[in-house]
Amino acid sequence: MLVLLPPSEGKAPGGRGAPLDLGRLSHPALTPVRARLVAALEGAARDDPNGLQRALGCPAGEVAKDAVLTTSGTLPALRRYTGVVYEALSPATLSPAGRRRASTSLRVASALFGLLSPADRVPAYRLSGGTSLPGVGSLAAAWRPVLEPELAAHRGVVVDLRSGPYAALARVPGAVQVRVLREADGARSVVSHDNKHTKGLLARALCERGVRSVADVAEAGALVADVVEVDGLRVDLVLHGLATARARSV
Repeated sequence: MLVLLPPSEGKAPGGRGAPLDLGRLSHPALTPVRARLVAALEGAARDDPNGLQRALGCPAGEVAKDAVLTTSGTLPALRRYTGVVYEALSPATLSPAGRRRASTSLRVASALFGLLSPADRVPAYRLSGGTSLPGVGSLAAAWRPVLEPELAAHRGVVVDLRSGPYAALARVPGAVQVRVLREADGARSVVSHDNKHTKGLLARALCERGVRSVADVAEAGALVADVVEVDGLRVDLVLHGLATARARSV
């Protein structure tokens, strides 16, 4: 199986690992685009930090991280990303079997690096999937020609947990698409925190159980949602209460 995770704006600071080495990252077919984007982002952060800050819509301190991409310390991807998805996934508390599956099956969909395996060492950075990067333009236009064939080469089940801007970087025909909806008074809606938290719990369940079919995804979903609905390759996880109020089931 392959489980595609969204990245997070929240990232652990610092890192004692050696500086970024693109040649040591997984998925080497992505290296040329990674190198182009790293150079463009670092250059923009140094030459026009105010312009990059406006493009990213973030505090100045976040842009400062991009100015030292190639010289700052690194951390493994699953330690670097610290948002709601990763808190719910809680990789450090997976069982030994779950950690083995996580190491081979989880991939972070990164605007800057394309795909990251859990052990890939990366610096702290700020770049969102919907950003138009100076000197590059649309990230989707840069990534699709290389990311789509890279993902298509996977022969097992792909479970797509990415959010919209990151799903736009590469289409994955045949992937299991997961939606998280909250139902209240007969109406359903997407709530950002519940969506992220539940997807993190689902990723955890998938690592613990393994997946070979849409039915397996639905069974794992039943551990973290009140109702599971399957329509072809789409799995809807419906919550009747707050996701954060649910006890971890896996």
